[in-house]
Formats: sequence, structure tokens, C-alpha cells
Amino acid sequence: MAFLQDLTPFRGTGETNRRGQDLETFLEGYDPRKYDCPSNTVDMLVFRSRETWRSPDQPLRLLMIRRSNHPSIGFWALPGGFVEIREDLSEAARRELFEETGVHDIPLVQLRTWGEVARDPRWRVITTSYLALVEGDLPVKAGDDAADAAWFDVSLKGNGPEYSLQLTCEERNVQLSARVRRDIFRKGILADEKYQLLSSEGIANDHASLIVQAILYLRKQCNK
Repeated sequence: MAFLQDLTPFRGTGETNRRGQDLETFLEGYDPRKYDCPSNTVDMLVFRSRETWRSPDQPLRLLMIRRSNHPSIGFWALPGGFVEIREDLSEAARRELFEETGVHDIPLVQLRTWGEVARDPRWRVITTSYLALVEGDLPVKAGDDAADAAWFDVSLKGNGPEYSLQLTCEERNVQLSARVRRDIFRKGILADEKYQLLSSEGIANDHASLIVQAILYLRKQCNK
């Protein structure tokens, strides 16, 4: 049975394949469980500044949630969750952000896909990170499987390849930290960035790597 109802865009030239199957016949016999399929999630990096962010020296705050379930229960994490089967990635990002923090109607930009094999003990999980940068106050309220939601002051030190990250929430009396290594492999005008989590205190999974990459991206945009 076809996953989509309208097959018109997928007919190609209309010819049959090597087995003599047209598109409908091919889809009737297709088994999506033939291969182990990874799960897809989205994680949102929502930064906040008091005014228009024009310089890397300006202070930033990052929205985090405290996990109420395994894995990394009790640790602080980026808002995020699993993509539903009939949901675009951007729709999932907006839905999960609203369900876990109450935040909605803000621009979200797709930033990077993270697909390391050992990033989640439940299953093979690939996540796509989304970035937002807002100005002024933005109230948050924990919901869904988030035990809490709060804004953290961000401090990132280092010029590479190693970076020291600190996240501080005075309202919750919580301080989180991590060390992340970034290696750049450049050839011509293209560069491939690899991130390695060296240590992490109180931050769930590999989320410190996502945070470091997002901050460095924002700094690069400021310098353009």
C-alpha cells in the first residue's frame, strides 16, 4: 500500500522496472520494514538577547528543559522530541517546542543533522537541530515530558579546537558545564566540522555539542 495517495509526481517516465512492475504494483509489494529504520527527532536551540544581537560580546540566554524520563533523567536538555510519521520536520520542531515550553510563533531555522550511532541508548536516533534567536522577554512554562523549563546564561570560552561551555540559571541555582572539541577538515572552499563531546556535567546526551555548534554559527553570522 502506498504511503502517499497522489502518485503523480513519482511516475517518472511511466515505464516498468526490470521485474515488469508499474509503480502501483511495486508499491503493493514494498516492505518498509526490510531495513532497520532509525528514529528521527528534532532539538531546538532557542537563544534570547535583551536587544538586537549584533556582537558576539553581547550576552545570550538559552532555553533548556529538565528531563522527567529516561534517558538522562533529571538532566537539562534542549527542548525536542520525536517526529511523527506524517509530519514535516519543521512542523515537529514547532509542535515539540510548544508542548514542552509553551513557546510558539517564533522563526526556526534548520541548522544541522546529528547522526552519531552512540547518541541515544533507546534506538538509532538521528536528530535535526533548529535555531531561533529572539529579543526581549519570552515567558516559558514546562509541559509534556519536561519537568521544568528555564533560561540559562551562556558562556563559551576557547578559540578552538577545544571549547568550554557553561550554562547558569540563577533562578534555579543550577550551573551546567561541558567541554567540546571541534575539528575542521577543509578542502578548497568547503569545510567539514566534527564535534566530540569530551565531558559534560548535568547536560543530557550530546546536547552540549549542539549548543557549541549553534553559538559558533551565530558568532560567524555576526562577523559577516
